[in-house]
Amino acid sequence: MTDGIKPAQVLRDTFLKLDPRIQMRNPVMFVVYVGSLLTALYSIAGFWFSDRSSHGFTIAITLWLWFTVLFANFAEALAEGRSRAQAQSLKGLKNSMMARKYVDPVRRDTLIEVPSETLRKGDVIRADAGQLIAADGEVIEGVATVDESAITGESAPVLRESGGDLCSVTGSTKVLSDYLIIRVVSDPGRVVSGSDDPHGRGRQAPEDPQ
Repeated sequence: MTDGIKPAQVLRDTFLKLDPRIQMRNPVMFVVYVGSLLTALYSIAGFWFSDRSSHGFTIAITLWLWFTVLFANFAEALAEGRSRAQAQSLKGLKNSMMARKYVDPVRRDTLIEVPSETLRKGDVIRADAGQLIAADGEVIEGVATVDESAITGESAPVLRESGGDLCSVTGSTKVLSDYLIIRVVSDPGRVVSGSDDPHGRGRQAPEDPQ
């Protein structure tokens, strides 16, 4: 288990996912689930109503089917646990993050450090190589590679620059090279609207990750 994941919760969720209503969400695994139930019933009935010479084979098939179902449930519960742990980690990181904000967003000659939760839409911040981006925003100056793995899970860094489709950045991602000057596009905890988001897709600002 990785840090932040609760093994007991993962195991509990593994068995809670045996609920048929949950299994029906995945048609393939639902077929395996139904097959597991039928073979289990056939194995039980075989003790009284059929020749026991081939009963071991039926039991083996039943066990393999149930193992497949439980393993799929475990993998799904583990992925959900990782997502929850990551969201909590990002939330704690966001609450303690400091942002380098320009006092005058037009002249951009003086930087001050402020808590990221005090940033508001329209503020202009700077993030240099090795620093975290404090809020969702639009790049207005600079070109840099950004590590977005904490948000997207994608390990390869992405290019971000002013103008075009590559100007949108997400809070809590890390600048790997050069620098970016960013205009904040949402208040903390607000949903970024399509008109504010340069990519045209609404999303929850990372102040309160779900």
